[in-house]
Amino acid sequence: MNLSQHNEFSSKASQLLSWGHWFTFANIGLALLISLSYLFADSPPTSFLGITYMLVTWLSHTSFIAFLAFVLTVFPLSLVFPYPRHIRGMAAVIATVGASLLTLDAYVYFNLGYHLSTSALPEILSLLWHRLTSSPALTTILASGIVLLILAFQLVVSNFTWQRLEQLKQFKFARYAISLLIVCFALSHSIHIWADANLEFDVTKQDNVLPLSYPTTAKSLLAKNDLLDIETYNQAHNVKINNQNINYQMPAPLEKCEDYTQANVDIFVFETDEQLAQFVAKNKNMYKTERFLQPTDHSDMLFSLVYGLPAFYKAAIVKDQTLPAWQSQRRSIEISGIDELSFVNDQAHTNSAIRVIKGSEITVPRDHAQFFAFSLASENQEVVSTSSLYSSDKRISKVDGLIQPSDLIATSVGQYLNCKAITTQTMLGVNLYNKKDDIGVNYSQGVVIAYKKDRITLIDSDGNFKNISAAEGFSIEQGLDIPFLVQSIKKLKTFIQ
Repeated sequence: MNLSQHNEFSSKASQLLSWGHWFTFANIGLALLISLSYLFADSPPTSFLGITYMLVTWLSHTSFIAFLAFVLTVFPLSLVFPYPRHIRGMAAVIATVGASLLTLDAYVYFNLGYHLSTSALPEILSLLWHRLTSSPALTTILASGIVLLILAFQLVVSNFTWQRLEQLKQFKFARYAISLLIVCFALSHSIHIWADANLEFDVTKQDNVLPLSYPTTAKSLLAKNDLLDIETYNQAHNVKINNQNINYQMPAPLEKCEDYTQANVDIFVFETDEQLAQFVAKNKNMYKTERFLQPTDHSDMLFSLVYGLPAFYKAAIVKDQTLPAWQSQRRSIEISGIDELSFVNDQAHTNSAIRVIKGSEITVPRDHAQFFAFSLASENQEVVSTSSLYSSDKRISKVDGLIQPSDLIATSVGQYLNCKAITTQTMLGVNLYNKKDDIGVNYSQGVVIAYKKDRITLIDSDGNFKNISAAEGFSIEQGLDIPFLVQSIKKLKTFIQ
């Protein structure tokens, strides 16, 4: 056996491992710099404990990811293939790929609110494609520049640490830094365990902020988006989704509606299915759809029908008696049978373009008017229910996917009155003529309601969630679709000041 060759092999491997630790240490610094963007992507924690947790988690978790990447890639290569020049080159390329992916993930999280994943691939590709097509030259230069800058950093660090290896071994600050990171790692997990047990949402709402971190729960997702009402620890076991203190921000200035079309729209809301059947029997040429999704709370549903907004904004709007933002002299609305919203009639005209009529009396639609008709859902059912919707417009019956009450007013203003810009600016309801995606969000009885095709996700006042079938109402055993829910909550909060 040739001992000199064996010793030379061991010596090279030992040197490479020593170099690898300093190379990883430099990449930990780079990763910490890149991951700073995660801390600014969401609203910061407000308590001392929350801020402390954010900092120690940022230090320890980011460092752990960088070190784990070294252990899984460069470390085994150094043992199997101990040739310094080749290993240092491969390590620089591997680190460049890793840092570039971290940068991409940070960009996606900053813009979309979630990390890279296969389930979010369509949304991520849409974001990147939009960025590329909006400014192709600038985007290409920036993306290429970032990758080349990272590669240059890796090559410089790789060569510098190898050439100064003996000098670097004399420094003692590295062992103190490692000890600090270990303490931060233990402290961050200890704080999270305590906060999770004691409902300290200023801490747990930071779940999933950093990549490969704690999985997001429904409760932490709501807390992160300021939709949980949390007072003190003794009261925290009665957690409720908070919409009582929001400030509704009316869009301004409003878009002009120069192509306004004079039209009449009647929306009939009957109290029972029998009354709806009588109305249908007396009116011919009506078209039916069974995909009408409405909250079972009648007050929430009627608010959404008039304003084109989820009931998330109802308390603030009703309290201040704020008129619909889209309403004007030409786009006047008259309400009958809805006492809670009777103040809207203060701006109504004798021949309002839109009428919303609730009651048991069978009313005849106006001549040449477009009209919708449906009955109220039973209040002893789930938070939402699907039922029948009748319309004078054949195209409405052919719409793919679910239709919400807010969509009716959006279609009335956007399509029949030809004010598409106003609709987009002031409502969350969708003009059914332009509906592209079978997704939507609503809010009723303290529950966030998000649907995607046939699946409806309900997140209740305790932060619990469940999925149900829109068509049949049965429970669906499926986990949270975090990217979709993040998008839904962001949409729900569109008009918060």
